Amino acid sequence: MSSLKAIIKSVDMPDVMQQDAVDICAMAIKKYSMEKDIAAFMKKEFDRKYSPSWHCIVGSHFGTDKSYRK
Repeated sequence: MSSLKAIIKSVDMPDVMQQDAVDICAMAIKKYSMEKDIAAFMKKEFDRKYSPSWHCIVGSHFGTDKSYRK
């Protein structure tokens, strides 16, 4: 794959979902360079695969993509 390595420090999700998060993040990093775009891609993939509404925060500058229900 690549030289990137995921370090998971704290998590509250099943192992399969954790691996999906790592894999989706790797795809996003290859496809996008801006943190907000990486977050949006990951959010859309998790919404599609695991049903809405997911929140995703990416990077040291915290690019985000969020959904809210009224």
